[in-house]
Amino acid sequence: MADKGIIDSVNRLIGYALGCGLIENEDRTYVSNGIFDVLRLEPEDSYDADSIAAEGEDGLEEILAKILDYAVENGIIENGIASRDIFDTRLMGILMPRPSEVIRHFFELYRESPERATDWFYKLCCDCDYIRRYRIEKDKKWLSSTEYGDLDITINLSKPEKDPKAIAAALSRRSDSYPKCLLCHANEGYAGRLDHPARENLRQIPLTLGNEQWYMQYSPYVYYNEHCIVLSKEHRPMKIDRMTFVRLFDFIDRFPHYTIGSNADLPIVGGSILTHEHYQGGRYEFAMERAGLRQELSFEGFDDVKCGIVNWPMSVIR
Repeated sequence: MADKGIIDSVNRLIGYALGCGLIENEDRTYVSNGIFDVLRLEPEDSYDADSIAAEGEDGLEEILAKILDYAVENGIIENGIASRDIFDTRLMGILMPRPSEVIRHFFELYRESPERATDWFYKLCCDCDYIRRYRIEKDKKWLSSTEYGDLDITINLSKPEKDPKAIAAALSRRSDSYPKCLLCHANEGYAGRLDHPARENLRQIPLTLGNEQWYMQYSPYVYYNEHCIVLSKEHRPMKIDRMTFVRLFDFIDRFPHYTIGSNADLPIVGGSILTHEHYQGGRYEFAMERAGLRQELSFEGFDDVKCGIVNWPMSVIR
């Protein structure tokens, strides 16, 4: 029989999920059995999951750490960064609603307000530990006053350090591995491996942009408020052309409270993943938006368009 300490930790995890709305009361027995299976536990016959009460939304890091320590001590997983992240993601995946439920509820809220829909979806992604709030809190952020205005300075500390075992595993992986990259739709629900993060708690919202299938999800590393990623269903390289702007305008038509933009499609100045076409958005006002104009511009035939060169250290037209 399982010792009381690990049973208490499982009960606390279920209580957490109840408290933040990941599961309902009717789910308690179902999810407890799923977690016991992953932990290779056999509770006493008197165990009653239906008696578990909802807890507050704090303490997830501590709860998961105790369960992970148990898994290491009992030989279920190895004690490595990647191994622990894969395992706790599997646990949180058990507590997640199916993608169809998430999509349905998102668009029910969207009919009331796009803002209400994204508020709910972002909270879900935090509550399920896809966005690890306790790691994000370690990031260093401040404003620096310059001649161009107050600039945002960020040191991102929320990405875990590379696990040596993960690095070794990456060397032996085939180039045609599944999923093809970190941004493919195939990541939704993927169990992960040492050189590829687990995504069992990832959920995506389908969107039609430029008459194509795209998806919206949030970045697990949150460089700014509600940092979202909008990705093509098709795995294809980044390309800046007229359709880029069609899709970007389609997105802000649907989510006017968000901003969205694209990395360049050039390796020297582009983002870290150029093999999959995607954009990045969020709910944030960047310093470049607040900067004044250095010089006004006009274009013949577009007299109704106000335009100018932004007072910025790089070439920017607004």
